Amino acid sequence: MLEKIKPLTKEQLNIIIDRLTRFKETEAKYLRVFKEVIAGNLLEPKFKKSELDAMDYGELRDLAQDVINFGLEGVNEDFEINKKLACTENAMFNLSENVQKLLDNKINYRALVPGLKIKPVSRLVLAEGITEEILLPEFARICGYEFGENNVHIISAGGKNQVVKYFYQYADSLKIPMFVLFDSDAAQNLEEIRPKLRGFDRVYVLKSGEFEDLLPLPLIKRTLNSLLKNFYNVKDADLRGGLPMAKILEQFFKLHGLSEFKKADFAQAVRDNIQSDKDVFCEIAQIISGIKNC
Repeated sequence: MLEKIKPLTKEQLNIIIDRLTRFKETEAKYLRVFKEVIAGNLLEPKFKKSELDAMDYGELRDLAQDVINFGLEGVNEDFEINKKLACTENAMFNLSENVQKLLDNKINYRALVPGLKIKPVSRLVLAEGITEEILLPEFARICGYEFGENNVHIISAGGKNQVVKYFYQYADSLKIPMFVLFDSDAAQNLEEIRPKLRGFDRVYVLKSGEFEDLLPLPLIKRTLNSLLKNFYNVKDADLRGGLPMAKILEQFFKLHGLSEFKKADFAQAVRDNIQSDKDVFCEIAQIISGIKNC
């Protein structure tokens, strides 16, 4: 019997919903949420971290759901949302009987988010950088393929070694296809993941350079002109010099007094300046086709 519970704030409840419904390994995200809720809001009895780590998943679930439900208005007898969430996780991951205990909960989602929409991810895209994460969905939309409608989830890993790490993290547990996108210098990394590739996974290694090198010059010029407020008319010659495009852009930003070149900020500016399929370089279209058909 729980003696004393500190009610969760609205902000805490929103964070819990976000963490439990985002794409991440089921066991890891549920254990994190449940343990944090018990440790932070169950005042009596108080459990040590070591006790929570050793606790049966069913007991952990029961404690966490009681804490989450505490103070919510209305008794909930409708657990359709809970069932849909469990089905979604099972559609994406191979889950053990122990993990199923975490999913078989009675959290009062009806009181928390009555209109919660649940869609399983159908394809996972692993890319090296934030530029791909920002621009691939927009380029795909221009090509007539919506990532959102087709439940495509993209992760910018933060480098080719991190892509390998993510791939190995998901290779044994994931049921859905993975599309792995490497820069051109990732030949060794490709060999590292090759033994784990499944029949429906796909890998694409850029023919040269990195994703910024695939952006058409007219699109880059249009973006830079928008950042410069057309005070300077950017020319093709400003973007040539035998260096990777990211390096050229770094130099251009310094030369023209722009703020520090940041890939994420520039990718967002590029996204805002995409106008038509003429802005989609042929290799980008090939990548999108690969994602669509994996």
